[in-house]
Amino acid sequence: MLGDILLVIFGLIVGIIIGFLIARKTTKKYLQENPPINEKMIEAMMSGMGRKPSQKQVRQVMNQINRMNK
Repeated sequence: MLGDILLVIFGLIVGIIIGFLIARKTTKKYLQENPPINEKMIEAMMSGMGRKPSQKQVRQVMNQINRMNK
């Protein structure tokens, strides 16, 4: 009886861990293939704030975003 309960709990814990790892890997792969923000979006956002960004500023923002995602 107690052994059965422990097996169920162990199975749930292992399932949660495996599910988390699979979801994490799938999400990372999706974000690498379909990046949520690109340079044109950053330019449009900065222009919407009332300033014309230089290419250097756009690249700096992209590098910061990429560093945060790693």
